Formats: sequence, C-alpha cells, structure tokens
Amino acid sequence: MADDRLVVTDAVRIARFELTETFSASGGPGGQHANKAATRVELTFDVETSSAFRSEAQRERVIDKLGSPIRVVVDDERSQLRNRVIAEQRLVERLRAALSVPKRRRATTPTRGSQRRRLASKAQRSEVKQQRRRPRADES
Repeated sequence: MADDRLVVTDAVRIARFELTETFSASGGPGGQHANKAATRVELTFDVETSSAFRSEAQRERVIDKLGSPIRVVVDDERSQLRNRVIAEQRLVERLRAALSVPKRRRATTPTRGSQRRRLASKAQRSEVKQQRRRPRADES
C-alpha cells in the first residue's frame, strides 16, 4: 500500500487525516458552473496537535513563523481536484520555508591582495582629488 502522507521534508510527513478540507462556491467569472460547483478549497492544518514533527524545535519554528492553524485557500482553477492539489502544494511550500534554518554567516578576513587593491584605489582617488585643487601660494 502506498504511503498516504504529504511529504514536506525527509523528516516531516503529514498524515492526510490531520488536514481539514472545506469546499465552497468560488467567486468570480465562470457562469453557471461557478454558481453551482463548490470548487474553492480551504485547507487547514493544526500545527500544535500534529504528530508530523519529530522535535518540539521544528513545531516551535513553524508556529513562530506561520502560526498554529495554517490556512491555505485556493480558488484558482475551475476544478475542485486541481484546487486541492494546489492547496496541498502551497501548504508544503510554506512549511518547507518555515522549517529551513538559514546558514550562519562566518566572518572572514580580507585577503592580502584585496587589501592592497583597496589601498591602491584609495591612493589613486586621493591623487585625482589633489590634482583638482588650486595650487597653494607656497607651491607656485
């Protein structure tokens, strides 16, 4: 049997029964089809009660960035099934972004060559500016 979970990362997989889907009529153009069919999808995921996270740190990270119940609303397409797929993709993208830990920047020292080039350009600039000045009385 295939695994019926939504894959966020290798460590985080959401069981589909933890997702709450509600459907409603989608607004906008579409004529009679839009008025009759419930194609708008609202996907809700409660982070606090979910068993998808391996550590409390992951759960806290997601809650800090996205809040506890995460809601995704999609009414882009005329098909309910397509809107469901898009809603799941958007939920996964949001969770991945919230779970990613940015790399710490490691401070580096400038190379000897870059220091020389910087000082040479400063000296050249200084020379250009000195050439623009009016000569002093004692230099003429």
